[in-house]
Amino acid sequence: MASKRKVIITCAVTGAIHTPSMSPYLPVTAQQIADAAVGAAEAGAAIVHLHARDPVDGRPDQSPAAFAKFLPIIKQRSPVVINLTTGGAPTMSIEERVQPAATFKPEVASLNLGSMNFGLFGMLDRFGDLKHEWERTYLANKDIIFRNTFGQIEHILATCADNDTRFEFECYDTAHLYNLKYFFDRGLVKAPLFIQTVFGLQGGIGNHPDDVMHMKRTADRLFGDQYRWSVLGAGRNQMNIAAMAAAIGGHVRVGLEDSLWDGPGKLAESNADQVRRVRQIIEGLGLDVATPDEAREILSLKGGDNVNF
Repeated sequence: MASKRKVIITCAVTGAIHTPSMSPYLPVTAQQIADAAVGAAEAGAAIVHLHARDPVDGRPDQSPAAFAKFLPIIKQRSPVVINLTTGGAPTMSIEERVQPAATFKPEVASLNLGSMNFGLFGMLDRFGDLKHEWERTYLANKDIIFRNTFGQIEHILATCADNDTRFEFECYDTAHLYNLKYFFDRGLVKAPLFIQTVFGLQGGIGNHPDDVMHMKRTADRLFGDQYRWSVLGAGRNQMNIAAMAAAIGGHVRVGLEDSLWDGPGKLAESNADQVRRVRQIIEGLGLDVATPDEAREILSLKGGDNVNF
């Protein structure tokens, strides 16, 4: 009897989009981020995608010192694969954004594949009562361009070239897949490519099933069997897009970075809650959830002993 297909669950535990006033469950301090990551792993996540925050007001903090406060804790407590952001926040410079990956040499780092308008202002309609002034200024800005130029992408690739770090290639629109093809054809990135297609963020591709299939068809045409496909559905679309992708061969990403919710009008009380929910969907489809070591094999990762933390 053939073995079941393994589905990798990535959990993005805090991110840089949602702000602390939106949910009391959003991890902010180093200990909260560490506990959230370990809890997600225990619930079934093979990979945790990590950002850092200022412990006082929760604003994004991309300094290596902020990451150093929780990375060793997670590594000591769990065999989970650790994925560090090079996206940081869309208001940061590329030099700031690459520092954690360059310093800690993780198994996986995220890499955004194109510049885009970045619209968070719609959240003000739902979350009007904000505790910190930076939150309102950040969310209300309608002039954010998340810069990921060819030169900036090359800078991240060159900076991490000797780290043996693989990338979670975050693609928010069709052009980002073509940008990745440019780097792939020139040998600057190598198979198997771990492509994370992102749906439903203001400024990127939408969240309709046709959008999901369009991105998958395009990736299939450009990369054939040289990539591993995962999906990220923003907000309320998190679970239905995950279910759709899992059913047709994909991996999934959940977590409070991408959605604060665990059902209509109900805040998720932990990252682990979302992992457990998507795990039920995956197993309900007759599939298995990948362990961290199985994810390392699927993505050809270097192993948790070969990082700098």
